[in-house]
Amino acid sequence: MHAGQPGSPGRCHACPVGSAVLGFDTESKPTFRKGEESDGPHLIQLADSQCAWLVPVVKGVLPEEIKALLADPARPLVGFDLVSDRALLKSRLGVECGGLIDLGNLLPSDDARITVGAVQAVARLFGQYFRKSKKLSTTNWSRLPLSPAQQAYAGNDAWVALRVYQELQARGLLQETAA
Repeated sequence: MHAGQPGSPGRCHACPVGSAVLGFDTESKPTFRKGEESDGPHLIQLADSQCAWLVPVVKGVLPEEIKALLADPARPLVGFDLVSDRALLKSRLGVECGGLIDLGNLLPSDDARITVGAVQAVARLFGQYFRKSKKLSTTNWSRLPLSPAQQAYAGNDAWVALRVYQELQARGLLQETAA
């Protein structure tokens, strides 16, 4: 599954193998009961400046070309709060991500216990409000097909991470450290 440029319809090439840096995130079916563990991730989100790719993880299977892309230490995958993404990809899918860069670690916070997320980063860097729906974030990401609203939410998550990375780079504020 792939989507066009976030916010507009379009077609993307099959896999983002030619992109030097990709926006990255994962989504999992949420858990609501105490002690319940997620069996996710259920969706891998990747984006370059033109397209977003939404790759469903069905029955714990991820395409080999996506596994290789995620494992490549030479290709930065940029996103926010990637500790759990890295852990779930390794424990559930056997994928050791090679080039994760957690943007939240690159942006200072007034409180050392709090990392900066996408909403705060967009506000700081672009002076704009990035709306993230709590209702959409807690939908069932394992149920296919994804709704158009889920597709837009997921694609934008990865694309915004890439745009924040590009802006940090343009401002000379990037101190690359892996997640």
